[in-house]
Order: sequence, then C-alpha cells, then structure tokens
Amino acid sequence: MKVKPADEERVRKASKLINEKLKNYREQFGIDDKQDLLAMVAFDCLNQQMATEDQVSEFNVSADEKISQLETIISNALS
Repeated sequence: MKVKPADEERVRKASKLINEKLKNYREQFGIDDKQDLLAMVAFDCLNQQMATEDQVSEFNVSADEKISQLETIISNALS
C-alpha cells in the first residue's frame, strides 16, 4: 500500500486499531474465519463513524442555534 508521508501516521494507527479489533472479536466470539472477522470489524467501524457524525451534527445544530441567539442579542443591542 502506498501512502503519502503526511498520512503515514494515521494509516499506521488505523492498521493498529483494525488488528486490535480483529483480535478482540476473535477472542470474544471464538471466530477464526478472517472474512467474518473483517466484516464484523468493518460494521463496527462504520457504526462508530456514523455515531460520531451524529454527534458532530448535533453539535453543529446547537452551535448554529447559539450563534443565531447571539446575533439576535447583538442586533437588539445595536438597535
């Protein structure tokens, strides 16, 4: 796999996390089939990514609401 030098550290971390998840699932469920393990890891990673995206989205909505409130306060103060 070719990786840009700037991305190398992130790719190494991702590889380490994948290997840890594979090991954990193998030990937890006693599964040795690599395809099943990889599918479980892929599902877990996607699920975590989606949860993170939901949290970011909720944060953005909250931040937008607060910015709107501040804009209203500032507008009222300047009027």
